Amino acid sequence: MALARIARNAYRRHGGAMGTYTCERDVLREGASAHRCHSSFGGNITTFNQNVIAGGKLSFLSRIRTLGGMNFGSRGIRTAPQCQFAHAQTAMVESDLEYENPKFPTLEATKPGEKPRVVVLGSGWAACRFLKGLDTSLYDVVCISPRNHMVFTPLLASTCVGTLEFRSVAEPVSQIQSALAKEPNSYFFLASCTGIDTDKHEVYCEAVGDGRLSQEPYHFKVSYDKLVIASGAEPLTFGIKGVKEHAFFLREVTHAQEIRKRLLLNLMLCESPGISEEEKEQLLHCVVVGGGPTGVEFSGELSDFIMRDVRQRYVHVKNYIRVTLIEANEILSSFDVGLRQYATKHLTKYGVRLVRGVVKEVHPNKLVLSDGSDVPYGLLVWSTGVGPSTFVRSLDLPKSPGGRIGIDEWLRVPSVEDVFAIGDCAGFLEHVGRPVLPALAQVAEREGKFLVELFTRIGKQDGGRAFSAKDIPLGDPFVYKHLGSMASVGRYKALVDLRQSKDAKGLSLAGFISWFIWRSAYLTRVISWRNRFYVAVNWATTLVFGRDNSRIG
Repeated sequence: MALARIARNAYRRHGGAMGTYTCERDVLREGASAHRCHSSFGGNITTFNQNVIAGGKLSFLSRIRTLGGMNFGSRGIRTAPQCQFAHAQTAMVESDLEYENPKFPTLEATKPGEKPRVVVLGSGWAACRFLKGLDTSLYDVVCISPRNHMVFTPLLASTCVGTLEFRSVAEPVSQIQSALAKEPNSYFFLASCTGIDTDKHEVYCEAVGDGRLSQEPYHFKVSYDKLVIASGAEPLTFGIKGVKEHAFFLREVTHAQEIRKRLLLNLMLCESPGISEEEKEQLLHCVVVGGGPTGVEFSGELSDFIMRDVRQRYVHVKNYIRVTLIEANEILSSFDVGLRQYATKHLTKYGVRLVRGVVKEVHPNKLVLSDGSDVPYGLLVWSTGVGPSTFVRSLDLPKSPGGRIGIDEWLRVPSVEDVFAIGDCAGFLEHVGRPVLPALAQVAEREGKFLVELFTRIGKQDGGRAFSAKDIPLGDPFVYKHLGSMASVGRYKALVDLRQSKDAKGLSLAGFISWFIWRSAYLTRVISWRNRFYVAVNWATTLVFGRDNSRIG
């Protein structure tokens, strides 16, 4: 067979370095295909490829090219063969395409005399707390993430209405860990991880090129001694039709920017002549789905914005704008009962309509509840919690209840060597006997801090290299103690719940003093002094002059 001859020639040309691979396709649909690959060397590769399947063929095969002549010198990056997919071979025989084994640019494994390399996937709370504390005298570090900054999520809702500016809640990763910008063997790569080979200690990545690179998509791989998966989670939609297409989420700075632009656009459109009463009511109806801290704080910020700013600057349409908060159960279900009642009364008093219901379907201008009633909207914000990301679900690693990456008491993935997982993407395995921790910033931060101490202990005992930490004592396991919960409800009021668990007893506060504690606590938790200054100045400016209602972009 012609294809077999081509494959054998390609194998000889590359010295048989990569062996052969067979591939099991888990999902085959337009827009995405997930593969699980097995190496003849016994290595396991899990990949998730964003490829379009057209006419029953794998169309991405026709786009494969060889990246020849690549030599990155001082970075220790070379080109190496990519795996061969059995399904791809079948497709090529059918379409008479030539298959040429492409090469991946590679950040090679560390050599004797070099510091061991830690690869961190993600730039969220857990990843950045780990990066901030990692001892770079013991390790080189590589961070791989599709964004180059950390988002201070507790204050993200404030940016949607102009209380804070966007730069106040974004912290560049290279300023959190300066080694990424300064050390010769530490790097930040703006890319998404598409697969992990835990036997070969390699991660496979796709650069965020945005059409700027000569070859798109641009793939490369990075070797690691220790891998920390902190890739976060994605919003839960529960498979409800229309949510992803029509709702805004509130997880990234870009989400807040889009919400702000839509809100201001709707306000200005409604001032145009000839707009009907019905259309004004629809455009200026802001609907928030999810009564957790994010949904409640965003509703409170919107209420503040309406009461103080809209009524002064949009006099012609001020009577049309409304906020509705939809929750299937009680709002702020993890808070003390008294605090929940206070939040309900306060939000209702300042114009937030609370609706108990379940969303059945979302359309471009309305959503349908399970009781059949329609709720028209001009802005829909979805904040019903988070779940495992597509990338996490695609990994061939043990899973905890709920689908997160399974970890033991030391935050290790027990079935593989030198792989750790922290933050929203990780959860304790069932046999560990601990509950899966909530997806909270303080959980992620505490896990990142614990892992820093663990890596320091391992590194000082010469266990930083791949496969070298088996016999090193790890010390006490990770223990999480809840420090309490806080949420702002608008109009200089907030809730502070200092109980360690939902059923425990403890101090609970509500009102202006709680709001002052809430602001003080978050101001001290902002990572850099620069951003603390930005936040303090923004708060003062808003207090004196009101919120900025410029629509830019």
